[in-house]
Amino acid sequence: MSGVAPSAAGKHAKPDSERTLFGHPIGLANLFGVELWERFSFYGMLTILGYYLYYSTTDGGLALEKSTATGIVGAYGGLVYLSTVLGGWIADRILGMERTVFYGGVVVMAGHIALAVLPGLTGVGVGLVFVALGSGALKANASSLLGTLYAKGDARADGGFTLFYLGINLGAFAGPLITGLLQDHVGFHYGFGAAAIGMALGLTQYVVFRRNLGGHGRDVPNPLPRTEVPKAIAAIVAFLAVAAIAGATKLLTLSNLPDVTTGVIVVASIAYFAIMLTNAKVTPLERTRVRAFIPLFIANAVFWSLFQQMFTVLAVYSDERINWNVFGWTAPSNWIGSMEPVWIIALSPLFAVMWTRLGNRAPSTPHKFAYGVMGMGAAFFLFALFSGSEGKTVPILFVFIVLGAFAISELLLSPIGLAVTTKLAPNAFRAQMMALYFFSVGLGTSMSGVLSKFYNPSHELAYFGITGTITIVVGIIVWLIAPRVSRLMEGVH
Repeated sequence: MSGVAPSAAGKHAKPDSERTLFGHPIGLANLFGVELWERFSFYGMLTILGYYLYYSTTDGGLALEKSTATGIVGAYGGLVYLSTVLGGWIADRILGMERTVFYGGVVVMAGHIALAVLPGLTGVGVGLVFVALGSGALKANASSLLGTLYAKGDARADGGFTLFYLGINLGAFAGPLITGLLQDHVGFHYGFGAAAIGMALGLTQYVVFRRNLGGHGRDVPNPLPRTEVPKAIAAIVAFLAVAAIAGATKLLTLSNLPDVTTGVIVVASIAYFAIMLTNAKVTPLERTRVRAFIPLFIANAVFWSLFQQMFTVLAVYSDERINWNVFGWTAPSNWIGSMEPVWIIALSPLFAVMWTRLGNRAPSTPHKFAYGVMGMGAAFFLFALFSGSEGKTVPILFVFIVLGAFAISELLLSPIGLAVTTKLAPNAFRAQMMALYFFSVGLGTSMSGVLSKFYNPSHELAYFGITGTITIVVGIIVWLIAPRVSRLMEGVH
């Protein structure tokens, strides 16, 4: 929103000729749907992945060590978000955002099919690589594509991203319900197959209603010259060669995968910030906004390092500590993945209305981040209340209430983070800036795998207490520096 003050946001109201749905661009409905089905497949698979890795072979699993299994889940999640940089690069340099979303969905579907039909670690390796690459391409570009439907300064943007987030969580709610029942009754591979079907439905809907996007995202903002194609191919080959050598020499193993992934994301994030801050195509105003993004990046990573433990530590916690007996019937343990989205579904419309009505009177983005981080730390700390009990004694109602606090914290931070990233992005790096946002999510996700190694049911008070307290302190620091960050954002609220 170059040169536009917050008070001028009204100049960016929707044009009279714009087709709208509930006051928002109609293209939001298509992106809402494709993200819903992609998240259905992603979370449906992710919530049973850890169990598949560490359950015994007689229970249909691969019998890996529990800490190794949770570490793999965390590392895999980090790699999904790390791959958003490739998806952003493809969109900015080769295909454009709109086509990259489609092809990313095709690759995701292929990955779920591999998990469903290929046995053992072969299926895990092939399937997770495909899902990671496809999800990375789809996620960064679906969010960036949504951002192009709103002008910078359009007060509807936060509300639109919050509704988009509702679609994400409808998928996140339904996916685990279906895959958990299939896992319990017919086996893991049927659950993975259901994830593939979900992605196929999302792709079908995207193609049928593609025209609603109105041509947005079809341009390639920074086309790759033919002379640079060999360099790009050489870089990809070099990366694959390094990964292969690291695996062959045991520098990269299943047990240290989350640590290596975390290190790679840290290095890649620093490099990406350096590129944006020094690139000649980035104006001085855009450079200042990129600097404002740095503390938000760190806060986001800390938030997700706790939140994503829903698929590492809290997956084990759900299986071993939560009493899932409901009127004599035992629900699948992975249904913990569907509990938090219930709150998001209920609260998203309220937050969307609230942000839209408040407009520029709402708390600044840095303050929203601070409240979200502090809330996440406090919610995580609550698990320490049952630290003295043993066995499956933690009641479902307690966990459901705690996950409500997760949801409020998430709504204060995550959809707002998506929206502000599109506002702060330099024009030459629109999709890649969104990839950088997902780097922070990926860093937190891989850290959830690293932290899971320290979890022990006999030391729950220390684990939940220390991690929760540190996160609250980080949130307080963000709150204290929020005014300075807002000044650096140069007119972006």
